[in-house]
Amino acid sequence: MPKTVIPVAPARRGLAIPALSRDPSSGPLADTRGRGLRDLRISVTDRCNFRCTYCMPRDVFDENHEFLPHAELLTFEEIVRVARVFRGHGIAKIRLTGGEPLLRRGIEDLVAMLSQALPDVDLTLTTNGSALKQKARALYASGLRRVTVSLDSLDDATFRAMNDADFPVAKVLEAIDVAAAEGLAPVKINMVVKRGTNDHQVVDMARRFRGSGHIVRFIEFMDVGATNGWKMDDVLPSAEVVRRIGETFPCEPVNPNHFGEVARRWRYKDGGGEFGIISSVTQAFCSSCNRARLSTDGSLYTCLFAPEGYDLKSIIRGGGSDEDLSRAIAAVWQRREDRYSEIRTAETARLRKVEMSFIGG
Repeated sequence: MPKTVIPVAPARRGLAIPALSRDPSSGPLADTRGRGLRDLRISVTDRCNFRCTYCMPRDVFDENHEFLPHAELLTFEEIVRVARVFRGHGIAKIRLTGGEPLLRRGIEDLVAMLSQALPDVDLTLTTNGSALKQKARALYASGLRRVTVSLDSLDDATFRAMNDADFPVAKVLEAIDVAAAEGLAPVKINMVVKRGTNDHQVVDMARRFRGSGHIVRFIEFMDVGATNGWKMDDVLPSAEVVRRIGETFPCEPVNPNHFGEVARRWRYKDGGGEFGIISSVTQAFCSSCNRARLSTDGSLYTCLFAPEGYDLKSIIRGGGSDEDLSRAIAAVWQRREDRYSEIRTAETARLRKVEMSFIGG
């Protein structure tokens, strides 16, 4: 049978920037539901060397898939400029994502530029770990202090099947150890839990990192993009994850570190550390979401599940001033109404949405 081709290329032009609804155009912002702007995720590349089945399935992102040409990516200087403007609106945290951000040539230079330009911003990076061992020392020297590593299973066969790149779990575990030794600690480990695929590894994952100082976050399988074949039947509710862990290692909830923190914190009662739960499907956190996302090609997305972003690159490369950029960001955020996870249905789950590999998780 011929392969079904699913269109995944994001719109290049993006949505038009709306008019500013109210002044000031600088300073802290609030959207239509009173949600502030605290976190900025910056995707530095749409390329990845893994083909994780829930993110970049190989039958879609195959050898014929066209990634963005380098000229369409924001330069490091442009990224820093945008980050500075976002800082003026209250951003306190920046996460570099992808794709796989360590594939972007000179990524440690971008880290250094952001660290120097915004020393009071919490800067971190999410990676699949494949190049982390080689990059950890340079990243730390450039100013990075924290890293998140995606690791969906400790069982090698399961892990290789999920990353679909024949990459061994041992190398990711080694990279975590190296990163911690270089000072990128504690490491956060993200495990996307898919029922019937790797959910049998939940307790083993908790056991492996309990007492290590690192923090595992168990993430519900989400309907991001249009290519991962999401079904509600594949979702293991986070409440079940907590129940399974608690049966072996008694645990209790912990207050969040800050308002809008996505992961719900749990700690082991015997002092063995903590783990996190990210429950976009069964326990929507839209009401407190304070994240903006800058895509690889310079578009602003106000939701992980958005179909399109707002074109900032045309301002950046069209001679616009920092004030123009600031007003555009303010105009977009002030009109933000997103609450996808609160209204998710089987129908909305099938709607075209931007791929996670283009804007980061």
